[in-house]
Amino acid sequence: MSFRRSRRPLAVVALAAIAAAGLGCDAIYYKAMRKLGKEKRDILVSRVKDARASQADAQAEFKSALERFQQIVQVEGGSLEDKYQKLNGELERSEDRAKTVKDRIDAVRDVSKDLFKEWSNELGKYSDRALRQESERELRETKRRTDALIASMARAHARVEPILQPLRDRVLFLKHNLNARALGALTKELGAVRTGVDELVADMQRSIAEADAFIADMERDEAGAAGAK
Repeated sequence: MSFRRSRRPLAVVALAAIAAAGLGCDAIYYKAMRKLGKEKRDILVSRVKDARASQADAQAEFKSALERFQQIVQVEGGSLEDKYQKLNGELERSEDRAKTVKDRIDAVRDVSKDLFKEWSNELGKYSDRALRQESERELRETKRRTDALIASMARAHARVEPILQPLRDRVLFLKHNLNARALGALTKELGAVRTGVDELVADMQRSIAEADAFIADMERDEAGAAGAK
C-alpha cells in the first residue's frame, strides 16, 4: 500500500471531525461522512444514541447533585466561602450537563431537517410511481417518529431551567452574602427543587425509552432494507 493511499482514510476522518466541530459547513461534513459509508439516516441514528446517552448522564447528575447540595449545606462547621465554592462547582457541573443535552438535541434536529429535505427532493427522481408512493409513506412515518422523539426530548429538557434558576440565584446570593441566613434560604429552596428533579428524571426516562424504541425501529428498517437487496 502506498503512502498516498494510506493517508486517504485519515484525511476523511479528519475532515469529518473538523466539520462536526463546527469548523466546516454541513455539506462538507455530510460528504466526508458519506466517504466513510455513513448517510444522513445513519448520522441521525448515531445522534439519537448520543442524545439518549446525554439524557441518561443528566438524570444521574441531577439526582446526585441534589444530594451533594444537601450534604454541603447540612454539614456543621466549615467556612461559608468553602461551602459556596463547593456549591458553585456542583451548579456548574449541572449546567454543563444540561448544555450537553441541549446541544445533542439540536444536533438530532439539524440532521433530521437535512435528511427529510434531501429525501423529499429525491422523490422526484423516481420513474416508478409505486416506489415513489412507498418512499413517500416511509418519509412521512419516519418524520412523524423523529418529530415525536425530538418533542419528547425537548419537553424533558424544558424542566431543567426551572430547576437550575433558583439554585443559580441562591448560590449567587450566597456568594455576596456569606452568612447563615443566605445558607438557610438555600436549604429551604432544595426542598422545592427535589420535586422538580423527580419530575425531570421521570420525563427523561420516558424520553430515553422513546429513543430506545426509535433506534430499534430505525435499525430494524435498515436491516430489512439490506435483506431485501
